Amino acid sequence: MEPTREWTHAQLESDSVSKKDIVTFIQNNASAEPLTFLSQFLINNKLNGKLALVAKNSKREKLVDAYEQLYETKSFRGDEAVDAATLTKVVKSDETEEKGDKEDAPAEAEVVRFKKLDIMKKGNKTSFPRKGDMVGVWYTGTLEDGKVFDTNIGKKKPQPLKFKANMADSLVGTNRVIRGWDEALLTMSKGEKCKIFVEAPWAYGKKGIEGVIPPNANLIFEIELVSLD
Repeated sequence: MEPTREWTHAQLESDSVSKKDIVTFIQNNASAEPLTFLSQFLINNKLNGKLALVAKNSKREKLVDAYEQLYETKSFRGDEAVDAATLTKVVKSDETEEKGDKEDAPAEAEVVRFKKLDIMKKGNKTSFPRKGDMVGVWYTGTLEDGKVFDTNIGKKKPQPLKFKANMADSLVGTNRVIRGWDEALLTMSKGEKCKIFVEAPWAYGKKGIEGVIPPNANLIFEIELVSLD
């Protein structure tokens, strides 16, 4: 199913259509839950988050490109879940961005190495973590055999784990969490609880953690995003 086209390319490039209207259309037609090609599309194009802020910080030409890309996929509004391991993220070089080259920019593909297995509780779908935000989470981590290796739930004085997010650059926030967390949290809105599968390269890699996590271990987490400042 394809979204209905609202405006011509010429209208999009002119001031007759506001950036806010374009962002509204894209966000409404790219559901952030469950994880689908289009929800990943929002993340890749940095169009998730508060409408006013996204519209203010986005260049019109980038929004026009994103709008046009909606018609290049058959998946729409979560019709079918897509295995996240098969999704790719196109990373354009900073040099190309700075030059504003109108030709096809060189890109490199990177396999997405996490998958959202289940939405256990829905979030508000409006408040998404952005670079520098302080997030608080409840979590439980298990190996693939079900063995729990870490959790902050059920202790005498449990406290949510808090750290600064740095997800816009797809990097670990403060070296306290694995990349799989940073990437997964970017898809979550405040209040959401989900189960995610993280492949070893976005977890603890070849080394693991001695006595806790074996080398090359894939991990499963239940994460609840309880605060966002």
